[in-house]
Amino acid sequence: MTPFQFNTTKSLVFETGAAAHLAGVAGAVLGKTCLLVTDPGLRALGLADAAIASLQDAGHEVVIFDQVEADPSRETLMTAVEAGRSAGATGVVGFGGGSSLDVAKLVALLLGSGEDLDDAWGVAQAKGPRLPLVLVPTTAGTGSEVTPVSIITVGAEEKRGVSSPVILPDIAILDADLTVGLPPHITAATGVDAMVHAIEAYASKSANNNPLSKMLAREALRLLGANIETAVFEGQNKDARGAMLLGSMLAGQAFANSPVAAVHALAYPIGGTFHIPHGLSNALVLPHVLRFNAPEASATYAEIAADAFPHLADVDGSQARCAGFIDALADLSAKLGMQTRLRDVEIPKDAIAKMASDAMLQTRLLVNNPRDVSETDAFNIYTAAW
Repeated sequence: MTPFQFNTTKSLVFETGAAAHLAGVAGAVLGKTCLLVTDPGLRALGLADAAIASLQDAGHEVVIFDQVEADPSRETLMTAVEAGRSAGATGVVGFGGGSSLDVAKLVALLLGSGEDLDDAWGVAQAKGPRLPLVLVPTTAGTGSEVTPVSIITVGAEEKRGVSSPVILPDIAILDADLTVGLPPHITAATGVDAMVHAIEAYASKSANNNPLSKMLAREALRLLGANIETAVFEGQNKDARGAMLLGSMLAGQAFANSPVAAVHALAYPIGGTFHIPHGLSNALVLPHVLRFNAPEASATYAEIAADAFPHLADVDGSQARCAGFIDALADLSAKLGMQTRLRDVEIPKDAIAKMASDAMLQTRLLVNNPRDVSETDAFNIYTAAW
């Protein structure tokens, strides 16, 4: 067995209704003055109100930063940092989807360490320390509550990442109550995103791919594959919602230690340039990247095919089972009502060349892909997806 490291969040709380007594779960960690980072939509819906009231009733001062947008910008991040600095924040709560959690991670880092963001980009460059950090996801998709990664949009289109165990939170709270109101299209896109995390983690060429990540990826696919349709079409089903949260978290633990690859690399230009939500961006290229990878990874994909789609256990031969797995993933997106072609989200065909060039910038991801991807390969994958 090759050496590996496995890092994850210190404490996990899986409990329906846990966010409503946030002070009891996490107040001692957060300290007197809490900066709560969220987005305007969730704030307007009042989804964080019970958590805020819990902290306030326990004597904490709560400063709310609710301006996080999809694909959050560096400007938004630095505005949040200033809000926390002005308030004298002693701890940070990220409350929302992956964007809010990503911003919260870096706010806690920059407030706690005072380091320059430009020195933190990349892998293991962030030094810390950070402020105490609690993350509360409201979608079942990113797994950000257990990953050491934060993605920020720099300039008009470029996405940059900080990857360091320093930004893993102290506590992650998984509360199915927070996800029952998610619209079907968001539930679908985030759920497929979580499946991508598990698939790419399992097949990752990373030297740190390890037995724990593989085990977690397979259990994630079992939970996600069995529950995603119920969660989309029966949104009030808390059992399905809870299973999706748990599956997303397990996939997050897997790819946090065995990093994702070309699906994400090719998804980033779709999100960065055309502002397509991250989960949908992944879904649009997923089957096409897997078909490209199949000559090198068919046996690997065959190993996990029946985890997500149990009927594939009856398919003989790794190549046939791999092909069935890829087709089932493509069919799932259509069945869930998601757009399945780049043209469906109004991406023009003449944008493909620039997207292929931009995808090549994601070297930290492409290096993990089971098959090497050239700019010509990326162009051809996007063309197939169009």
